[in-house]
Amino acid sequence: MSKTRKSSALQENEGVSDPETTNKLAIQAIKNKRLSQPSAAELVKGILAKDRTALSRAITLVESTNPLHLKKANAIIQECLPYANKSVRIGITGVPGVGKSTFIETFGTFLTSQGKNVAVLAVDPSSKLSHGSILGDKTRMEDLVKDDNAFIRPSPSGTSLGGVARKSRETIILCEAAGFDTILIETVGVGQSETAVHSMVDFFLLLKLTGAGDELQGIKRGIMEMADAIVINKADGDNLKNAKSAKVEFNRALHLYPPKESGWQPKVLLASALKNEGIPEVWELIENYISLAKKTHFFDHKRKEQNKFWLLQTIEDRLKSDFYNNPSIKTELKIQLERIENGTTSPFAAAELLLGLK
Repeated sequence: MSKTRKSSALQENEGVSDPETTNKLAIQAIKNKRLSQPSAAELVKGILAKDRTALSRAITLVESTNPLHLKKANAIIQECLPYANKSVRIGITGVPGVGKSTFIETFGTFLTSQGKNVAVLAVDPSSKLSHGSILGDKTRMEDLVKDDNAFIRPSPSGTSLGGVARKSRETIILCEAAGFDTILIETVGVGQSETAVHSMVDFFLLLKLTGAGDELQGIKRGIMEMADAIVINKADGDNLKNAKSAKVEFNRALHLYPPKESGWQPKVLLASALKNEGIPEVWELIENYISLAKKTHFFDHKRKEQNKFWLLQTIEDRLKSDFYNNPSIKTELKIQLERIENGTTSPFAAAELLLGLK
């Protein structure tokens, strides 16, 4: 008499395979398209046609540190240049926690409701250890990112001064060629020099806090002299009274500084990006400034001076890059670093030797 073998309680029955919901040929076509490298002419054509994908790919080329991408990126910028310079460029800075991302989303949404096409160049701080960035601005600006009239491009700050992406200047040109008439550039705002962002925008907006000791920190010559306006953010609820007091203090401080070349007297405004209060007044102030700057021809003068600055800056960057990528320099640099560590030479003598190499 044969015994029937009992099944284990842990035995698994053969499962049912999932139905094929996506055509394999379609998947392969998408992969092939992603791997393909469009020419500079094709990317320019896409940018001028307001193709967001072409714009993003071109910006990636511009931001690349690969020497092979430099020639292609320069060709794209050169072709886009005749279609640029038709926007208002606004730099926005402030200490971490001041609410830059929330303000930019609220401000950007207001601008698109006014018929503006807005490009946001948001700069995320890079790690000094891993050199990586979270690039989370698209997540923080969840409403603006879905706006058809807005484009958000987060970029790592790298080693750029003031937290401005190394290639933000070129990215502005591409965005303008793609039809964006208002460019918002957000800096990291970690206390470094903000000269870089000031040298690429028409209007420099400083966001401040109140009730956190920021009033005293704000009255510093460097950043205050560059600001065309100060907006005290989070001016709502119990903080409104303190914000009004801070406005008086900042106004007093601004009057101590020498007049600006533009003839503009910086203003202080209150706003609450979270409650969408004071935003129209900020835009009205910017429009008044642009109107004055164009009337006095300072607008064009400033842009010409900025172009000269970026010529010199580009030369410096290129010389630095060529220097450190020189094979002879790389070899000798290792030797000199070891000698400095061993105390057999000084940093100054080592620098003279390296700079003297052909």
